[in-house]
Amino acid sequence: MKLIKDVLGNLNGVIQKNKFLAKFKPVLNAMDEFFFGTSRVTSLPYILDYIDIKRFMSFVVIALIPATLAAIYFWGLHILAMIIVSYAFGGMVEVAFAITRKKEIHEGFLVTGLIFPLILPPATPLWVVAVGVVFGVLFGKEVFGGTGRNIFNPAIVGRVFLTIAFPKIMTLNWPLPSIGVGADAITGATPLALFKSQSIVNSYGNLLFGFCSGSAGETFRIGLIAGGIFLILTRIIDWRIPLAALSTIFVFPHLSNHFFHTTFAPGLFQILSGGVLLGAFFMATDPVTAPFTKSGRWIGGIFLGVLTVLIRGLSGYVEGLVFSILLLNACTPLIDTLVLKVRYRRK
Repeated sequence: MKLIKDVLGNLNGVIQKNKFLAKFKPVLNAMDEFFFGTSRVTSLPYILDYIDIKRFMSFVVIALIPATLAAIYFWGLHILAMIIVSYAFGGMVEVAFAITRKKEIHEGFLVTGLIFPLILPPATPLWVVAVGVVFGVLFGKEVFGGTGRNIFNPAIVGRVFLTIAFPKIMTLNWPLPSIGVGADAITGATPLALFKSQSIVNSYGNLLFGFCSGSAGETFRIGLIAGGIFLILTRIIDWRIPLAALSTIFVFPHLSNHFFHTTFAPGLFQILSGGVLLGAFFMATDPVTAPFTKSGRWIGGIFLGVLTVLIRGLSGYVEGLVFSILLLNACTPLIDTLVLKVRYRRK
C-alpha cells in the first residue's frame, strides 16, 4: 500500500504543475479515496472512522460477489466482458462530467457499473451493454446533476431503455446455464415466461441455485439472499423495503386470483423467479432514489410488490420488476412528502 501511496503522491505533484493534467485531478482523488479513505473528517465524537461513501458502496459490491461469480460460472467469460464494458463506458461518462463540472468523481458508479450487466440477458452483445450503460448513467443520473440528485436508478433507466430499443435482444436471448461453456449453447424460456404460456412452475431448488434461464445475476438466488442479509446486518440497507416488497409479492397473488380474471403465479414462485431478490435487496434500497422515511419505506415496499405482481400478471411483460422500481423512484418524493405532512402536521 505504501507503493500505491507514493505513486499517487508523485502523480499529484505532476498534475499540480501542469494546467492540462490538472483537469484530471478528480480521477486521482477518486483513486486515493478508494484505497485510503477520505481525509475530510471532523474531530471526535462526530466521526469514528475514515469510512466514506466509496467504501460504503464497496459493501454492496462485496454482497454481489456470489451472484457475480455464479454468473461467470454458469455462462462463461462473456459475463466478465460485459462487466468490464459496463465499467469502462459508464466510467468514461462519469469522468467526463466530473472534469467538465470540476467536481470529484461520484462513487455511486461502483455499484451501478456492476449491477447493470447483472440485470441483462447473459448473451447480450457487448455493444448493447455499452449503449445501455451510457444511456443509463447519462439520462438516469448526470442530467439531474450527478449522484445524490438523481430521482431514478441509473441501472434501471439503462435496462428499460434497452428493453424498448432492442426488444428482440432483451426478450428472446435467454440461454440456459451451461456451466462455463458459454452463453449461446442452449436457449430456453425464462421461468416466468413458461408460467405465462403453459402454467409451468419450475423446481424451487433449480430456482434457488440458478439452474434456469434469466438475467446474468438474478438466477443464483441463494447468493442474492446471502448478500441481502449481509447488507442488512451491516446496516448498509434498511430491512423495511425488502421485507415489505417480498411479503407483498408472497401474499398479493393469492388475493389477486379472486379479483382478476387471470391466473397469477404463486407467491413463492414469484419471489424466486425473475429479478425480485436482486431488485428488492440491491436496487429498490438505493439510498438516493428510495424513500428516506421509515413509514415511506414500508409504503414503497408494498407499492413495489403490488406493481410487480400486477405487471407480471396483466401485461405483456412477464418481468415487471424494472418498471415497478422505475415507478417507485418517480413516486418516492410524493411518498416521503405525504408521510412527513401526516406525521408532523400542525395541530
